[in-house]
Amino acid sequence: MTIIGARPQFVKAAVLSRIIAERGELQEVIIHTGQHFDQNMSEVFFKEMEIPVPKYNLEIQEPSHGAMTGKMLEKIEQVLLKEKPDGVVVYGDTNSTLAGALAAKKLHIPIAHVEAGLRSFNTKMPEEINRIITDRISDILFCPTEKSVQNLKKEGYDFFPSEIIQCGDIMKDAVSYYGALSKAKSKIMGDLSLKKNHFVLATIHRQETTDDCSVLQNVLAAMDRINAEIPVVMPLHPRTRKMISRCDLSYNFKIVDPLGYFDMLSLLQNCSMVLTDSGGLQKEAFFNKKHCLIARSETEWVELVENDYAVIVGTDPEMIYQGFQKYRNSKADFSKELYGNKVGETIYEALKKKF
Repeated sequence: MTIIGARPQFVKAAVLSRIIAERGELQEVIIHTGQHFDQNMSEVFFKEMEIPVPKYNLEIQEPSHGAMTGKMLEKIEQVLLKEKPDGVVVYGDTNSTLAGALAAKKLHIPIAHVEAGLRSFNTKMPEEINRIITDRISDILFCPTEKSVQNLKKEGYDFFPSEIIQCGDIMKDAVSYYGALSKAKSKIMGDLSLKKNHFVLATIHRQETTDDCSVLQNVLAAMDRINAEIPVVMPLHPRTRKMISRCDLSYNFKIVDPLGYFDMLSLLQNCSMVLTDSGGLQKEAFFNKKHCLIARSETEWVELVENDYAVIVGTDPEMIYQGFQKYRNSKADFSKELYGNKVGETIYEALKKKF
């Protein structure tokens, strides 16, 4: 049983689902919790990436973390009791991840957590709480980096009844496989009249960035300043759109609706650099040989900063602009292997052995 609910999980699950279908040795049933539910945030991903249609769509869209997680836990449990899977796979750090893991654990169903061991060490982030709890109750911990393995060991996981596997980052497989397809399928560069290597791709969606009007205003001001020198393009997350309206904020750069994966990959392939508060996009920038400005006070992907592929700029307008100037004419070597190879196959073989 695969449990997913947010667009980064659709991308990661697509890799493993394709391998499962090709090998024909395991049967996969997918639960979509509904956490990302509109057409641009969900349906388009399943169509483009040829992800198997979820057998169950729980259509849970609650405004609060408690209500969302609670309803997911209740409904996922009902499905697990009906399907009786040999194991459950969860991805990342969303409410869907936590609810799926909790439901499986209480029914004594083995859990595999893909993207285990990541830590921001910021417990004000809902994602940090989700990943810590999910790791603690999972049976197989698929870690993307050596740092994530060490995080678990420092927390005592050598003494816990779970298996730690450093497999690499499954997102790398997705970028490699779908990146080639996006070049043929996406027309976004022409549609937005963008020039190759002459725009900054930005995404802002985390609660700590969007829910404070003054913080969000600072980030938008920084993007306006950059936009005066080179175009800025931001696919707009529904939460960010709502808060821009609620805070009555203005901007001068280009905003577009949420994009499908092929269009996002095309923008990543052709942009000058990336500005984001997303975890996944930091790595996708690296996979596409682009520098990244991290609009947060910390990152789980510390190796990107340590190797100067990314810089933490927070939400201070001056820091963001300085980061932009730092990488504006940089010609870094992106050949370093940070996230493994054939990650999906490694995960598949471990699941087949376990389940």
